[in-house]
Parts: sequence; C-alpha cells; structure tokens
Amino acid sequence: MSSATSVNEALAGYAAGRMTAQQLVGVVAAAHYGEGGRGTGDGLAAVIDIIERAHPGVVELASTNDRPGFAVRLAERPFPKKFEAELREVVTKLLNRERTFPPSPIPRPGLFARILRAFRRAFSA
Repeated sequence: MSSATSVNEALAGYAAGRMTAQQLVGVVAAAHYGEGGRGTGDGLAAVIDIIERAHPGVVELASTNDRPGFAVRLAERPFPKKFEAELREVVTKLLNRERTFPPSPIPRPGLFARILRAFRRAFSA
C-alpha cells in the first residue's frame, strides 16, 4: 500500500469518525516528514499547518541508526481539542477537492484555432 493511499484512507477515516485526531496526525506527519525529510506530503500543507500551529510538539523527530535522516514518532501528548474542528474542516475540504476533477492544464482551443484546424483537415489528405 502506498503512502498516498494510506493518507487518503486516514483522511477519509478521520472525516467519517473512525479515526482520532492523534492517529491522523501520525499518518499525515509520517507522509509529510517521512523518508528522511523527503516524504510525499503532496497537498497536505494545510493539514500540516494546523498540526504545527496546534501543538508544535505533537510529532518528534528521532535519529535513526540504519540510514541517514530521521524517523517520525508521535509524542506522548494528545492533539489539542480546540483545534479539532479546524482540522476536521480542512480534511473535509481536502477530501472534497480530491473528488472533483482538477481543471485541465491544457487550455481549450479558441474559435480561431478550431477554424484553422478545420481548414487543415479539409485541405489535407
């Protein structure tokens, strides 16, 4: 299972109430900070921002002996309750954004481009 899949499952589980904020923080932080600081925390900036604002010491970075970099561990402190509503709101927005199709990076051809393409097709072959 890839880290993106587990993060998506964790976000959905938290939004559905099957996961606590503390568990979500662990999964998101591991994806964001994982692999020696080269994690795959794509699109998690809003969630990480709330985590860091809420309690900067929720996650501990520990050295590892087997490879260079660091490991992410949950600190023994719980996630503050007063930030859970904001965390839930951001998670819900993130999940809703992933369900909608992003706009295409390729612009749709304009009227002139479509007319030019029609002329090319008519006079080629």
